[in-house]
Amino acid sequence: MQRPVDFKLPHFFTYPPYFTLQPVRETCEKQVQLWKELILDYCRSQKMYIISLEEDFPLFSNTKIERSLSYEAKEAFLAALVSGGRAEWMDKGHKKCLILWLRIQDWANYILDFVKENGLEVTTIEDIRSGIETHGTELAGIDRGVLMRALRLLEQKGKAVIFKGTSADDEGVKFSV
Repeated sequence: MQRPVDFKLPHFFTYPPYFTLQPVRETCEKQVQLWKELILDYCRSQKMYIISLEEDFPLFSNTKIERSLSYEAKEAFLAALVSGGRAEWMDKGHKKCLILWLRIQDWANYILDFVKENGLEVTTIEDIRSGIETHGTELAGIDRGVLMRALRLLEQKGKAVIFKGTSADDEGVKFSV
């Protein structure tokens, strides 16, 4: 997997010790925090939602300094995101992780603001993900599972009603804004 040119990597990415879990607690805590921020920023900039520990992920190695994170380090950094509410394990074996660069509540708020700004009272799920209005916004290409969870949260709060169409492709939402 190639690193995109438009993403600026932080200075620590060229520092070999940051590719090894540090034994000193304070240093390790700082290392974990830096990696959490890097993973969230990268996933947001690339609109990535899933990281698998068993597949290549561009940030987990740096060929210029010939360093790669160990499986243990990758798992530790993702587990830190999970414990901070910024990711969720997608399987019991903790091999795949859903990255929440915006929390579900933040997605729900973003959707409501988007709907108000664009005067969308009723729309389809697919239009929220890929409609003309969403181009250039955080919603463009949003993971369907994340979107549905945010919409269900809005539904629980009485701010939206999700309805079924004649096929799965035309599920819709009516907003109360």
